Amino acid sequence: MSKRNRRLFHGLLTVAAAVFCGFFSLPCAAMVIALSALLLALYEGLLEKRQRIAERLCDDVDRILRGEDVIRFDEYKEGELSVLAAEIHKMTIRLREQNAALLNEKQFAKEALEDISHQLRTPLTSVMMILDLMRAPSLPGESRREYLRELFELVSRMKWLIETMLSLSRIEAGAVRFASEPVSCRELIEQSVDTVSVTAELKGVEIRTVLEDEPSFVGDLRYTSEALINLLKNAVEHTPEGGTVTVHAKGNAVSTSISIADTGEGIPEEELPHIFERFYRSSEYTKNGFGIGLAFAKKVVSTQDGNLKAANRTPHGALFTIRFYAKHTPAAKP
Repeated sequence: MSKRNRRLFHGLLTVAAAVFCGFFSLPCAAMVIALSALLLALYEGLLEKRQRIAERLCDDVDRILRGEDVIRFDEYKEGELSVLAAEIHKMTIRLREQNAALLNEKQFAKEALEDISHQLRTPLTSVMMILDLMRAPSLPGESRREYLRELFELVSRMKWLIETMLSLSRIEAGAVRFASEPVSCRELIEQSVDTVSVTAELKGVEIRTVLEDEPSFVGDLRYTSEALINLLKNAVEHTPEGGTVTVHAKGNAVSTSISIADTGEGIPEEELPHIFERFYRSSEYTKNGFGIGLAFAKKVVSTQDGNLKAANRTPHGALFTIRFYAKHTPAAKP
């Protein structure tokens, strides 16, 4: 009802009541008119106040849409509009959180692209140099074959870096659905060791496997195998010729653990807190890699509610331990 119609209706109702009361008492009719005018003034004042609050609320929403961050809804504490204001306040908080998350993701993507470009720049430069050397017509066949071997290794490393970065990004973005199935440690270790066996053989490093009974856990075989392969590659890389890498698996009612121990020089103590950080390369231990394999392994294990820890072993060497805790299914209620 419009303001004009509302006043007209109120006036007619007041006149009718005054006429009716006038038949009995003129003072009574006058009191009805005065009381009606007072109620009309109070009602109009209340409507005017609510309208001003609604207008301010609309202005605040408009400021939010324009990107203003500091908006307070404390003044809307009473009345029906307080419910609407509370919902808008919740919406504002949610929008701010989503905006912050988007900004973080944007910054993360920017840093990731910068990291990848930085990591690829060195091998790409080497590839260009080798290709330039191979253009020489007088290049001996043996040198050409050696250059081809180096090219293959460089391209393989770049391929591994890109695939690992993509997998890691998909996991962090929540785009990967990990399986939750029984995984045999024997199958997992055999599959992973088979992938790095050629590299270990060429370097003269022996990989030993020790299994206590038939340990298993609930998880994703494929991604856990990729994590274990990265740990094995790291161990082989830091083990001198003639050394050994030992994979030991055991389990009990509480957890299942898989450890990878090598006979290398070990990890500098100051590096241990940072060894799983992405692109961390600040010492002799990490300078030859991309600094992504250990970060990927850590992410895969932690996403499956497991733990991955690094330590040094006596007398020398590094020790990486994966631990998955038993997942118990609640008993059905009778």
